[in-house]
Amino acid sequence: MFTLHIGPAFEALIDWLTDNFSGVFDLIRKVLMSGITGLEDILLFLPSLILIVIFALVAWKIAGRGVAAFTLLGFLLIVGMELWPQTMKTLALVMASALIALVIGIPLGIWAARNDMVEKFVRPVLDFMQTMPAFVYLIPAVLFFKLGKVPGAVATVIFSMPPAVRLTNLGIRQVPEDVVEAAKSFGSTPRQLLYKVQLPIATPTILAGVNQTIMLALSMVVISAMIGAGGLGSEVLKGITQLKIGLGFESGIAVVILAMILDRITQALGGTKSK
Repeated sequence: MFTLHIGPAFEALIDWLTDNFSGVFDLIRKVLMSGITGLEDILLFLPSLILIVIFALVAWKIAGRGVAAFTLLGFLLIVGMELWPQTMKTLALVMASALIALVIGIPLGIWAARNDMVEKFVRPVLDFMQTMPAFVYLIPAVLFFKLGKVPGAVATVIFSMPPAVRLTNLGIRQVPEDVVEAAKSFGSTPRQLLYKVQLPIATPTILAGVNQTIMLALSMVVISAMIGAGGLGSEVLKGITQLKIGLGFESGIAVVILAMILDRITQALGGTKSK
């Protein structure tokens, strides 16, 4: 009966932002690029075997012997498949993106938990971020930050942030009311209530949000490779576009190994060690 296209308005907004804030976007691109390449340089500086031993020891300390053994064998398999540099580039991108998402998401979740109006405003925004197809994020990201790792990181941050906000909000709101009232009755200030009562009790739920944020960041690997993010995603994409079945399978296995290692370690941070 009638037509109403909102796409042109969105396109006009993106064009206006690009024209008027190009300097800001260039600054953000340079900062993010330096951070990502810095992480890559650190991860690729040491020989692979030494870094694998370090990762295995960290996994043993945090998650137990089983995860440590899987970390050692999994990374050795990645080295054997000659995918170590790509894996470290992917890990650097995931670490940078997840860190940004957590730095923004956890404080926002705390704010939403302490203010109902903020929670009502944030909820539909998070719904939008989680349900919008991830490919759509690549369009403005490329226009703002050009091709490469930075637009991939920005799209990954947007896609992976909602669990950090939601679970931080949920964890603080689920703190028993009698515990909160007891803390207030002993004269706790709002800051003391947050840092000494609510956050310690909500830590397992918040760490679950950290785990989900990292997993979602890793799930963006192949999509980010479409705009030049590199890493294992580019190898998977090469296997798809060039019908290199073996390369695609090996790259996919490397992504699975990395995902399982990160998942088990971050799960152990909020629970018990694996035996």
